[in-house]
Formats: sequence, structure tokens, C-alpha cells
Amino acid sequence: MVERRILGPEGGELYQPEGACGDRFLINSGEWGGRFALVEHRLPPKVLAAPVHKHTREDEFSFVLAGSVGARFGDEEVVARPGDLVFKPRDEWHTFWNAGETPARLLEIISPGGLEELFRWLDRLSEELSPQELQQKIGPYGCSADMAATMALVEKHGLVF
Repeated sequence: MVERRILGPEGGELYQPEGACGDRFLINSGEWGGRFALVEHRLPPKVLAAPVHKHTREDEFSFVLAGSVGARFGDEEVVARPGDLVFKPRDEWHTFWNAGETPARLLEIISPGGLEELFRWLDRLSEELSPQELQQKIGPYGCSADMAATMALVEKHGLVF
């Protein structure tokens, strides 16, 4: 178990690639018996955070801190604003993006934890992966991606991915 501590507003591990979704890792599931993880996503304007995807092992909950966050669940799209909590249950196709012209920030609770390790790997990625290479990497995490749906969403909303 981790000792009591306070993590300041810029604490944790931060990966902020230019013009892409950045992640600040606040609670690592490995320190808490795998029960959950907490990650802050930082999205520049019009940036898509992830391809349309689903995962079979985790539920995700996104609490919007700043900006407007678009989210897609199956064929439904919504926009969440500061103070809104977005539920993303396992086995449901989904993604999210900055739907506004100012930076967006959200806290992502992942339960159980472990998926944050995939985020870390993706954050450090320096080259673009083919859809087959992406599926090979995310498959062991119980994830699937739909690149055709992703590119349609990018085109529809003028997003950066």
C-alpha cells in the first residue's frame, strides 16, 4: 500500500506531446492492488484522444474539469462540460475529443486499473502504427479499435488524430 501523501497540481507523470492528447498519471493501479487508476487527460482544441474503441475489462468514468468534451457511444454523440461525469462502460464502442476552441481537461477513473499502462505506451510512441500493428498492441489489454469509424469521426468534426 502507498503511504499517505499529497500530489500537487503539477505532480505525477506528465506526457504532453505537441498538438496531441496529453496524460498526467495521478494514481497508478499497481500501487493500489489493481483496483483503479486515475489519469488526467489534457486535450488541445479539436484533438481526438483515442480511436473509436472498446475494452472488455474496464469501466471508465470521465469528469470534465475544463473545456467541452465530445464523446461518442455507439452511434450517439454528446458534449460534456465542466462538472459533467461521462460514463464509458466496458464492451461499448466509444471515444472522446475536445469539441471546443480552448484546451480541455478531464479526470479519467479506470476500474479496475491496468489500462493506464497502455496509455503510457501510446504516449511514448514516436511513429504512426498501421491498424494491424495497433490491434496487435491493444489486443492483450482486451481492446479493439475501429479505424474506419475513427476516420469518419475525424472528417465529420475536423479533428486532429
